[in-house]
Amino acid sequence: MISLAGRDIMHSWGKFVFTGMGLGLLIGITLSMAGIYRGMVDDAKVLLDNSGADLWVVQKDTLGPYAESSSLYDDIWRGIRGMPGVERAANITYLTMQVGKQDGDVRAMVTGVTPGEPGTPGWPPYLVAGRQITRSHYEAVADIASGFKLGDRIQIRRNHYTIVGLTRRMVSSNGDPMVFIPLKDAQEAQFLKDNDAIREQRRRTAENPAFNRPGVPGLLDAVIASQSTNPYVNAVLVRVEPGHAQEEVAESIRRWKRLTVYTRSQMEEILVGKLIATSARQIFMFLVILSIVSSAIVAFIIYTLTLGKIREIAVLKLIGTKNRTIVGLIMQQSIALGLIGFVVGKISATLLMAPIFPKYVLLQPLDSVMGFISVVMICVLSSIIAIRAALRVDPAEAIGG
Repeated sequence: MISLAGRDIMHSWGKFVFTGMGLGLLIGITLSMAGIYRGMVDDAKVLLDNSGADLWVVQKDTLGPYAESSSLYDDIWRGIRGMPGVERAANITYLTMQVGKQDGDVRAMVTGVTPGEPGTPGWPPYLVAGRQITRSHYEAVADIASGFKLGDRIQIRRNHYTIVGLTRRMVSSNGDPMVFIPLKDAQEAQFLKDNDAIREQRRRTAENPAFNRPGVPGLLDAVIASQSTNPYVNAVLVRVEPGHAQEEVAESIRRWKRLTVYTRSQMEEILVGKLIATSARQIFMFLVILSIVSSAIVAFIIYTLTLGKIREIAVLKLIGTKNRTIVGLIMQQSIALGLIGFVVGKISATLLMAPIFPKYVLLQPLDSVMGFISVVMICVLSSIIAIRAALRVDPAEAIGG
């Protein structure tokens, strides 16, 4: 029985192998789609993990810096730092924009971090090359997915920054690589106006009699100076001291500072359940549709291959071959085709599709196991349909036709 299936495969091995490879590419696309779905969820979780925060303090009645606009005064962190249960507190800003380079630009999330030391909330937790930011201006640390290298000069708004460090898997919930710059520079970049807008604002301020009083000569200069600075940040990242419950510390901040505070689980729900929910559902629907189409194509291929051997099966029945031998022939070839397809699909998804896809593709062993089981089950079910058709063949009609 095994020899019969093997001999039939060797008789037309080229057609069999190329059919398996084509099936494998289809399986590879399906596995990659599952990896894209998992990658979107993982990007959101990585953003929270790499922030080094237990609590996110944001503007009251907002969903926080990742989902919608949030503005806080940059001196609020001092009061939060002195509250019971707070180990560290640090300001942070987020701004998604095009970061310029000599040969083009890159879509990135520009993150403003406070001066400090490694371990400060908001800082990249580790580097793969270079060093952390040590100066208060014009230095940057970038994720390697941005394509930047050590020593590159990039442009953010009107200022230029030198890449002094590289990190890995520091991305936004949309998969954009993150670029870290000093907080003061980030505050300026987020609210920086062009020269014409600044000149027009100063003209309007000077023409306002409330600010340009003859008896108060320094008032106008003070107002213009206040308009030239940005005292806002998007959030305060808080690390809770060991032994204190996150929810208790968060409730204390909500009560005394009258701000909105999210714990890790709440912020994850916002990112996964609200921010990327629509995109994730779309990818999941594509995955379901692709799985159904793939199953139909596998069944069609196996059925077509079986119909192509109708005359051979008819001859086997005429010479007295038992039905279980014919069943074994079709079943073994179907499973062999599925195994070739799965191996090719796994290799193509891991080595070809995942590395070149613009978003992070997370391929987990469970996906491969479930994919293998699904391919085998589809092949078995498809072969059963083909077997029923083959066993109903009238040898005389098949050979005569």
